[in-house]
Amino acid sequence: MPPTTSVPPPQVIPTPVPQPEPAPLQPMNVARVFPNVSFDRMVDMIFTNDGSDRAFLALQSGQIKVLDFTGEDAQVHEFMDIRNRVGDRSNEEGLLGLALDPDFSVNGFFYTYYSAASPRRSVISRFSVSADTPDQAVPDSELVIMEVAQPFSNHNGGQIRFGPDGFLYISLGDGGSRGDPNGNGQNRSSLLGSILRIDVSGLDSLGRYAIPDDNPLVGNPNARGEIWAYGLRNPWRFSFDPLTGDLWVGDVGQNSFEEIDLVNRGGNYGWNVMEGLHCYALADGTCDQSGLALPVAEYDRGGGCSVTGGYVYRGSRLPQLFGAYVYGDFCSGKIWALRHDGSRVTEQMMIADTSLRISSFAQTPSGEIFILSFDEKIYHFTP
Repeated sequence: MPPTTSVPPPQVIPTPVPQPEPAPLQPMNVARVFPNVSFDRMVDMIFTNDGSDRAFLALQSGQIKVLDFTGEDAQVHEFMDIRNRVGDRSNEEGLLGLALDPDFSVNGFFYTYYSAASPRRSVISRFSVSADTPDQAVPDSELVIMEVAQPFSNHNGGQIRFGPDGFLYISLGDGGSRGDPNGNGQNRSSLLGSILRIDVSGLDSLGRYAIPDDNPLVGNPNARGEIWAYGLRNPWRFSFDPLTGDLWVGDVGQNSFEEIDLVNRGGNYGWNVMEGLHCYALADGTCDQSGLALPVAEYDRGGGCSVTGGYVYRGSRLPQLFGAYVYGDFCSGKIWALRHDGSRVTEQMMIADTSLRISSFAQTPSGEIFILSFDEKIYHFTP
């Protein structure tokens, strides 16, 4: 079992600054940006924290592109190609997530989440940037941190991000098939169906990580200490509010409801007892909701069929969106925004009805939001 971290690093969540009352939510348009950027199955995009005005774009096939914004148009370079390691036999497998180390500008470390085959598993790894060429990674530098067996091809989760506390958060789906047949969502001895939180700041040569000692299940002999929250079906994209540190998750439903969760330490988000705010048809007919954390928002099949979690808008271009959590649906192309005061949703509306196949959102260091679509284009919002 990985060791626990004796003393967690200090919290670095910014102190909230009083903000003027935001303008009411308004409908938005979407427009293409970066017309020279066009790739199949773009699934994740992160901006550098080293002041270099670059972003890294992950393709489900196993390639990572680097976009350089120092000129008038985005310049595209090949950053890394690990297609020979990535298993993408199904629609939900492949290179799914990407994260930059908090000290990326110093150590050049970045992390990936990808599916591998034979046996089928999810792999979390660390790589290094070339010391001589900052726009190229070193594929042979891979240090595998975690491998999680996947019983089926779907519900992989796939997001990885560093939280404001400096720890690495990882989303894992319930292992797949229909209705969580193995009961992973409510099984705290399994990593599946969970958001994990681990300390990768002191990895050894074997990739062994530590578990923060304030993780909620540390010390429980019947649970995995890596778990931060559980009861999730297929958490497809999570993000931290850059102002408050709140953790937002979009969790894909079974056949009826998609949900948005505001995730807290140790929370049980209900799957497979609940789907959204509704009881799911368990084989034994039970629906015990005691101790469950219910979603802050949901929508039914009239809104779409696969939620894509987004970001809290903290930019300056669109003041009517400031402080609103923006999310969409892969199937319908609809995009919503909601505001939450810490206890309830205070405002919510569909802000755009598009034809996009929304695979992911991205956020710039200044808080603006981009939209990745499976039509091989990147978009942003316009009034």
